[in-house]
Amino acid sequence: MVEMMKAVRLHAFGGPEVLRYEDAPRPVPAPGEVLVRVHAIGLNPPDWYLRDGYRSLPPEWQPRPTFPLIPGSDVSGVIEAVTDGVEGFRVGDEVFAMVRFPRDVMEGSKAYAEYVSVPASDLALKPAGIDHIHAAGAPMSLLTAWQFLIELGHDEPNPFQASRHAPVPLAGKTVLVNGAGGGVGHLAVQLATWRGARVIAVASGKNEELMRDLGADRFIDHTGTAAHEVVRDVDLVLDTVGGADTGRFLRTLKRGGALFPVYPMGFAGYGEAERLGVTVSTTQVRSSGAQLAQAAPLLDDGTVRVVLDSTFPLADASDAHERAARGSIQGKIVLTAV
Repeated sequence: MVEMMKAVRLHAFGGPEVLRYEDAPRPVPAPGEVLVRVHAIGLNPPDWYLRDGYRSLPPEWQPRPTFPLIPGSDVSGVIEAVTDGVEGFRVGDEVFAMVRFPRDVMEGSKAYAEYVSVPASDLALKPAGIDHIHAAGAPMSLLTAWQFLIELGHDEPNPFQASRHAPVPLAGKTVLVNGAGGGVGHLAVQLATWRGARVIAVASGKNEELMRDLGADRFIDHTGTAAHEVVRDVDLVLDTVGGADTGRFLRTLKRGGALFPVYPMGFAGYGEAERLGVTVSTTQVRSSGAQLAQAAPLLDDGTVRVVLDSTFPLADASDAHERAARGSIQGKIVLTAV
């Protein structure tokens, strides 16, 4: 007899209304995986990109999955079962993870559910100093900031460029973080501060107090001031918004500086960057339990904290996606499953 659980599934692509809370088969973990009873799920842009069918991508890149599918990648919960080949984890451990990303990004990583099977290599013990809701908000955003700024941590081919992305030393440098109020941005501000950088945070005005509290040395409200017109001679720009307009930040960088667009699609300024002596580099975030374990002490002692925009019950995932669609997210949106 197949055991069942509650999950949020897609039967077709579309708007938030296509997210259906319903019964689904409980996953059976494969060797090397654990079964996690999910307590909370963090939302990320790939969740709504998948829900919408990745319509912004060229048709040949768009997914053609088998429906129904369960979206979501970020979880925090408790290990329910451990399979052969798993070391370092046991039933009852509190853990968090970004599940199978980007491997299953086009098919759904199955986090919007009461249970999820997780490769042990994606897992880390949840920091004791934070609850499941805050832990679920961390994985993808924290790993993105970590792999861009601290350590790439893998040798997989880079889908966006021929060269391997290489973080730059941050101590004593000036770093501008664009989109600093969002999921990746607010964690990047904290990591850069932790590494000894002077941080310029660019976000909407409502984020100023938060940015100061998180360690930013300077704040620019992008709704009133164009940062690329007033900032010069910075060492690094991490543009968490990215896209075609990321090239405007080339003029803010000193020769020998670097521009890291988190979303590089549409950028066409490589020739200008070369003339200015600026490195442009990007990468694709990847699951890493080892890196989450490295970052866990920072979450545990409050050196880095996850800011919550809002929380919703798993059954109300469509409402959470509607909140995301309204934009101006401060920190993370999280679903609660317990």
